[in-house]
Amino acid sequence: MRLTTAAAYGLCLTLALAGCSGGSGTGGTGTAPVIEGGTFTLGLAQDPGALDPQGGAGTSLFTVSQFAYDSLVSVDGKTGEVQSALAKSWDAKGTAVTLTLNEGITCSDGAALTASDVAANINYVANPKNSSPFLGVFLPAGSKATGDDASRVVTLTLAQPSPFVLNGLASLPIVCAGGMKNRAALSKTTSGTGPFTLVEVAPGDHYTYQLRDGYTWGPNGATTATKGMPKTVVVKIVQNETTAANLLLSGGLSASQILGPDAARLEKAGLFSATTPALVGEQWYNHAKGRVTEDPKVRLALTQALDLPQLQKVLTSGKGTAATTLADNVPIACPGDSIKSSLPASDPKAAGALLDQAGWTRGADGRRTKAGKPLTLTMLYQTTGSGSDAAAELTVKQWKAVGVTATAKAQNETTLTGTLFGAGDWDVAWVPLHVNTPDQLVPFLSGAAAPKGTNFAAISDPVYDQAVKAAMAIPGTDGCKAWLDAESGLIARASIVPFASTNFRTFGKAAKFETPGGLVPTSIRMLAK
Repeated sequence: MRLTTAAAYGLCLTLALAGCSGGSGTGGTGTAPVIEGGTFTLGLAQDPGALDPQGGAGTSLFTVSQFAYDSLVSVDGKTGEVQSALAKSWDAKGTAVTLTLNEGITCSDGAALTASDVAANINYVANPKNSSPFLGVFLPAGSKATGDDASRVVTLTLAQPSPFVLNGLASLPIVCAGGMKNRAALSKTTSGTGPFTLVEVAPGDHYTYQLRDGYTWGPNGATTATKGMPKTVVVKIVQNETTAANLLLSGGLSASQILGPDAARLEKAGLFSATTPALVGEQWYNHAKGRVTEDPKVRLALTQALDLPQLQKVLTSGKGTAATTLADNVPIACPGDSIKSSLPASDPKAAGALLDQAGWTRGADGRRTKAGKPLTLTMLYQTTGSGSDAAAELTVKQWKAVGVTATAKAQNETTLTGTLFGAGDWDVAWVPLHVNTPDQLVPFLSGAAAPKGTNFAAISDPVYDQAVKAAMAIPGTDGCKAWLDAESGLIARASIVPFASTNFRTFGKAAKFETPGGLVPTSIRMLAK
């Protein structure tokens, strides 16, 4: 769910959580001048599905939502500084947050955006009955909002202090009054204040957006009057990465994220690329009652049975690094390393002993059983190419070596999200979450299990819950050590296994842009070929 202040799109189920900020770019732009009236074609690996921007947390949805919707504030990708967007000023102290909206903000239907409209958005997401995945992630649970239209002031009252509340609001898309009144229509249309308006929908194939005139309230004052912005944006669904690379080289695409071996030939061709480091390998266990992985001994054994550095190398085609923190999306609010000293080391012998203790004994055929029941697992991962397929195959092989029979199933983002949050049939899943702040992870690591809540792995860890309670009481980054210590405990207990990071690279042809956690629409500049 990125969930994010802008999620890295089209990768492993980057359960979208990411944010709007700045990114680095290299290669291919040279001194080419910007051009007016161009068409920017973005290749996206997965279809976003229903387009309600507050109704889903997949990275593909988050990516397209940013073209048509704005958030209240933005975050600089390099400094982490909170900057303007819909709001021109703000104040956050204790449980009170006030934001003053910019003047002259209009929706795609021409209506003015009011403070009451914004308050209605916050109250909609805050209502558990609406099942928004952003509740508790980008918006603290128990929040209430009011709006004063005359002063354009939105007042947000929190149930308890939230150290990174503004960072969360930077990832919360605001829907205009027309869309709030007709939520069903949002599945196929847009109703926002963003720099582009959706004009054509062809699910599974493409989505077309047109530039809006008079847009002046973008991140840190960005406007659509800036020279070089495209007149038209076409988001084209291209699931095969090699096909996307070929289209980039031929000019059929202006941008696409390429993670595998095809990146080498794009580099050689001198194409521009924007790079964002992020988690790519993050293993979750289903803690739900009745699952094999409910047992903490089994979870630790499955972790110790794996050669995680080897899996990292295979998954990232040898270009990745070890993961360092769970809240990894740029700009990282709490940099540090909560993982290295906490991640259980590879030890197949110890893994076998733990499984014995848990009652899973090994038979003459090498397979483990308990009360006549074989130890079998269903492992899910997102279809992202040869690296993920090979890493999943290696994982199954390493578990087989300790007597565990596992079946790896590749699923696209939409299917995988549905399986996880629909309380589906799974024991292990590779799901990298991309968020900026550690508090945004809490609903995924505690609380109500799916489908009633966001805690899709049904994790119940009182030690983590207590650590979170202490960390939440410390303002802002002063609490980072407490947050990192809370993460370390989860990892040491093998509740979650982050094992690989890599650089997400979005290549561009005759265009440049920024990708702090996902492509920023107002950063796009079309270039002479």
